[in-house]
Amino acid sequence: MYNILEVANTHGGDIDYLLSLIEEFKEFDKSESFGMKFQPFKYDKIATKDFEWYSVYQELFFNENEWKLILFEANKTKDVWIDLFDEYGVCIIENNLDKVYGIKLQTSIIDNNSVFGALKKLDLSNIKLIINIAGREKEDIDKVLEKYIDLNTQEILIEVGFQAYPTKLEDSGLAKIQYLQKYYTNKIVFADHIDGTDEDAKLLPLIASMYGVQYIEKHIMHSTLETKYDYFSSLKYTTYKELITMQKRFIPLLKSKFINQAESNYFKTTYQVPLLEQDKEAGILIDVVTDFKFRRSGKQGLNLNEIENLVDNYYILNSDKKSGETLQKEDFKKSNIAAIIACRLKSTRLKKKALLKIGELTSIELCIKNTLKLNNVNHVILATSDNEQDSELSNYTYNSSVIFHQGDAEDVIQRYIDIIDRLKIDVFIRITGDMPYVSKDITDYLLKSHFKNGADYTVAKEVAVGTGVEIINTNALRKVKKYFPNAEYSEYMTWYFQNNPEHFRLNFVELPKKWIRDYRLTIDYQEDLDMFNKIEDYFKEHKVEFSIEKLFQFLDDNPEVNKLNSHLTLKYKTDKKLIDTLNQVTKIK
Repeated sequence: MYNILEVANTHGGDIDYLLSLIEEFKEFDKSESFGMKFQPFKYDKIATKDFEWYSVYQELFFNENEWKLILFEANKTKDVWIDLFDEYGVCIIENNLDKVYGIKLQTSIIDNNSVFGALKKLDLSNIKLIINIAGREKEDIDKVLEKYIDLNTQEILIEVGFQAYPTKLEDSGLAKIQYLQKYYTNKIVFADHIDGTDEDAKLLPLIASMYGVQYIEKHIMHSTLETKYDYFSSLKYTTYKELITMQKRFIPLLKSKFINQAESNYFKTTYQVPLLEQDKEAGILIDVVTDFKFRRSGKQGLNLNEIENLVDNYYILNSDKKSGETLQKEDFKKSNIAAIIACRLKSTRLKKKALLKIGELTSIELCIKNTLKLNNVNHVILATSDNEQDSELSNYTYNSSVIFHQGDAEDVIQRYIDIIDRLKIDVFIRITGDMPYVSKDITDYLLKSHFKNGADYTVAKEVAVGTGVEIINTNALRKVKKYFPNAEYSEYMTWYFQNNPEHFRLNFVELPKKWIRDYRLTIDYQEDLDMFNKIEDYFKEHKVEFSIEKLFQFLDDNPEVNKLNSHLTLKYKTDKKLIDTLNQVTKIK
């Protein structure tokens, strides 16, 4: 059995009290598996000024030199544990890493990505980590453990119990032990906060140990000095030594609810609320990793899980929000997503290539057919110029649900904005009409990544030519228009984003290897058309429904088909003069 003596804030900010407490309990030596846990935090990192305990947190504060002395003295007889609440606590760990045996994270701190990011910078390979799961639903435990495995600690322990003073027996969480043992291999820590003067304060942790708990955490306080805080459940030296066994009284507790009301209330009242780091405009996507700071606060708002669920379901901000504000459900709306296919009939190398047959369909119809398979898309739009010759494309929309749009012949960005305004589109998938094999799988993958990362612009790092769609926020496109009212090279829309990373959140996605090949799947030459017809002949003969995996399998097995157009190159990737021009004219000065 390993015992952790929890100091908490019994010291009241008095370092002499704390040093005397360490001395009083020196009998419980680390050689016999005893540790002592401390709570270093900084008032303005753990809470906002409107939080009711803010002034107390100021009183309890020790500076870095004081913590160095405290941990040095404690480490003489015990393993040192740190109860982590904020980045200041991480700093204390970093400065005393050679003395720290373990770290504990309260349930209300687990979602603090700032703390998590700071910990990732440390070498924690020799450190044990306690994760407290109070108030967490069963399905949330796996998610938390999966996240914190990335810290590469020596071991992760799961803790039962929460700090409510005094804790009732029925709220102790004893019933969770068997569930955790059944579904997890992690060692279990039990922490109770029963009234320290009650006989049960000695008995309950021993009942927990009977059920196989390997770690017991117990609050202690000085036997003679005045204790100002955290004395409710703390034991004095003599009581701590008197812990004895009693079984039958505690057996009914094993049938308690997984989460009791008091525990739920604790979780809600102590949870560190996500507060926006910066002002956010309506239409902006949320990045749950970088857009928030986490504080205990009197402000009410969505927790991180609730925000993540909205983002995962393609919700965006529906109203302007200020830095420091929380987010509410009504601040979000379901994103209106469109697939916009740009196409014209002015091609010179392959006349009217959009209307040339690939199998039974024209090139543009095959592109539209595969685009209609995309998930989470509200509108599929065929966008062309308002030149009379391009009006012919209205006869090739493939499906009546496809919206035919004609706009500015030269300004492609304005052409997009016109239909975006008309349909109130929030996010669009940019597709060119010379891409007959638009992949549902690749597009879904990019769209999920776009929302998860709160991006303005998303594209795959590496992709077969003709399968790489772009995901763009409409407010980002409006920003481009603002900086370039008369964009001369707007058909090369990509450059306006990728050349301005300081103005846009760019998201370059690493695709799974199964979706990456060095094939050319765009139509610009007769050789491209010949290759595509070979593909369609194969699909028809073998009754194969197009998918990117099926297409790649065919080309992998038939390299002679790939050779039909593999020698061809893209002008915007090989024309140095054009590239130099684009790099110059698309850069925001």
